[in-house]
Amino acid sequence: MFKARRNILAAAAIFAAVFAASPFRVSAADAPKEPALIAVLTSNAAPGEKAITCKKLAIYGSKDAVPALAPLLLDKELTSWARIALEAIPDDAAGAALRDAMGKAQGRILIGIINSISVRHDAKATDGLIVKLKDSDAEIVAAAAAALGHIGGETAAAALEQSLASVPAAQKSVVAQGCVICAAQYLTDGKYEQAAKLYETVRKAPVSKQRVLEATRGVILARQAAGIPILAEQLQSPDKAFFALGLRVSREIKDVAVTDALLAEMAKTGSDRQSLLLLALADRADAKALPAIIAALKTGPANVRVVAAGALERIGGVSCIPTLLDAAAGEDVDVSKAAKSTLARLIGKEVDADLFARLQKSTGKQRQILIELAEQRRIDGALAVFLQSAQDADPEVRTASLVAIGAIGEDKQAPELLKLLQKVKDPTDRDQVEKALNSICARYSATCLPLVQPLLQNADAANRTVAIHAIGACGGSDALAAIASAVNDKDAAVGDEAVRTLSTWPNRWPEDASVADPLLSLIKSAKKDQHKILAIRGYLQYVHGTKKLNSAGKLAKITEVLPLISRPEEKRLAIPIYKEIANSGAIDALAAFTADPALSEEASSVIFDLTTGRAGRLTREQKQKGLQAVAANSKNAATKKKAEDLLSGLK
Repeated sequence: MFKARRNILAAAAIFAAVFAASPFRVSAADAPKEPALIAVLTSNAAPGEKAITCKKLAIYGSKDAVPALAPLLLDKELTSWARIALEAIPDDAAGAALRDAMGKAQGRILIGIINSISVRHDAKATDGLIVKLKDSDAEIVAAAAAALGHIGGETAAAALEQSLASVPAAQKSVVAQGCVICAAQYLTDGKYEQAAKLYETVRKAPVSKQRVLEATRGVILARQAAGIPILAEQLQSPDKAFFALGLRVSREIKDVAVTDALLAEMAKTGSDRQSLLLLALADRADAKALPAIIAALKTGPANVRVVAAGALERIGGVSCIPTLLDAAAGEDVDVSKAAKSTLARLIGKEVDADLFARLQKSTGKQRQILIELAEQRRIDGALAVFLQSAQDADPEVRTASLVAIGAIGEDKQAPELLKLLQKVKDPTDRDQVEKALNSICARYSATCLPLVQPLLQNADAANRTVAIHAIGACGGSDALAAIASAVNDKDAAVGDEAVRTLSTWPNRWPEDASVADPLLSLIKSAKKDQHKILAIRGYLQYVHGTKKLNSAGKLAKITEVLPLISRPEEKRLAIPIYKEIANSGAIDALAAFTADPALSEEASSVIFDLTTGRAGRLTREQKQKGLQAVAANSKNAATKKKAEDLLSGLK
């Protein structure tokens, strides 16, 4: 109950703060009139109606509403609602009402009133709040201390400091919180000496660890450069919380001496903390830390080297490239990955220029890495080097080059790849050349198709297979015609690949209606069962995916090809298409399928969908026909019963 009430109070405070800060509290021409709202509060209206009225007065109320709101502060049902309005009304009359109620209220109501005074930062309430610091109720003391902290000023600070020294041990931490809030006000106002004094008082008091942490941060910030030795103490602390505090504050102070403190600690601490110190140094982006970060990348433990490599992304530049390249070429996988990532992300044209210069002179593992980086960074002029490196003696370099060409190559690289295809002997290299060629053809289909089509006439069957893949990547009607003609290639393996490519054409171009004719022709004329099966699958996939055919058109296509299909595996592919068609012809076909044990359950499932989910598209007679077929043919007792139940529902 208390938790729920506390949430209501918090919501009320937020509501009031928003409207109190707004310069347009009464702006609408048709806004409720304040006198009418006040009349509701002074009437015998129900508490719920009065609560809503208080909420409206937070927007429309003025000092005239205070006399009606003030009595409600002591009403346990309406106190929080009255406070919403009084927190928002800018006139001091609202503050006076809260101050007066503070002298009369008790318990939860008193805590809420103190919280509202805190929201208003009402300095006139300071003396009354100081009295509450001596209350026997710890929660009232906590509320008063927080309110005094938010009000701030010398009187509040002195009272809080005195209370901190005198209250029972159990209450010291809540009073300390008020001290910290008050000190933060000093800090915001630029009163660093007063802030430091109050923070230091909390640090030395027997209070909770959280209060000490807050005060320690505050005293470092308040003392500025003079607080850096205290910061260094936190970085050296064996306590993780104080060490974390030191890392946090090191990011808040710009003084270069903070960098020195971080570097000094990094030189003598363990690897786990070194990693965290490196992150703080990276966030500070102080060039003074660069040599230490580079040294950590060169000689530190593996976990430190990974962090150091990442840190250089934020603070590094051209000078870091040699060390990063060495790390990228090293044996530690994680360090190598981190170094490559940083090299790919370093900003600046000078970085590109340096990497490109190194690429032209590099060999072995470093050349491979530089090729990968040049591709990721899209460095101008790198494609020429990639083509040259595609014939390198190192197989890893060749692979990296061909992958890079495939990733960023243009149509003008296609002829070079076709020439290279005639030269390569290694199967892996050939595969990489083909992948690169296919990638370029997919991006530059119009200009690449005329370049690769002649390869279909090449004497080497393997080259003709490459041509089929590249032409398929180009796509379009001309490419489709070329693939259809290759089905009859004199080499059986080439013909098989042409059929496979033709059968998967709908995967990439479902709207290309011209694929239907060669697939249907192949279904009718194929000499190999496998060719026919692939053609049927491709054809049905096309019919299913195309948006250029309506239901009648799709039904006609399936009806034409169905007599040519003998295997249930291919017939099964037609079943989902009938679900989309949802007409009399679809029901007839599905009803026939229920007689085939291999298709019965799937066909029955679609009939159920069509007779229940799409009732508006089938007549009652059509539904009955489908369900009767299921009931008559299904060997599954549950399926049969479902059909019978649905039939009963149609009568």
